[in-house]
Amino acid sequence: MQAMTMNEQSHEAWGEPFFGTASAVQSFDMGELLLLAYDLGDMINQSAEVAEYLYWKHVVEQDQEVQVLAKRFAKAKEAFGETERFGRFHPDYHAAKDKVKEIQRELDAMEAVSRFKAAEQTLDELLHEIATQVAGSISDTIKVPGNERAGGGCGSGGSCSCGSGGCG
Repeated sequence: MQAMTMNEQSHEAWGEPFFGTASAVQSFDMGELLLLAYDLGDMINQSAEVAEYLYWKHVVEQDQEVQVLAKRFAKAKEAFGETERFGRFHPDYHAAKDKVKEIQRELDAMEAVSRFKAAEQTLDELLHEIATQVAGSISDTIKVPGNERAGGGCGSGGSCSCGSGGCG
């Protein structure tokens, strides 16, 4: 493989020639790979997805109503955590659980919060796609963690809050 300048590497390294063959990777040394990784990080940081995420994160952080509700949510979650040790047998379990769900719904209904969560999800999908491309370019057998939430139902061990009544 012919030697390339860093500028040429920046433009070509993330395309098919780089990801498509193992021999292309072998011609780079670790320093060059790290520089390319920083270039990729810079490209991601300059993306519309990151800009949208950072904008809505700032809006959420500055919104007093969101902050008040977030504090109420944290307190309700803490109270629920105390009852959760005993599960459905604790006298305040269901009320504490319902309070957490109620405040969570209020938070989710706020435009700033819903837009922040949507931007966060979009950015997460972008990062997952990049990780999948990088891993796949090396080998089809490399596992990339999925974006799905881990199951937490009755069959996962321990107590859960699935509402079936048979867990805690």
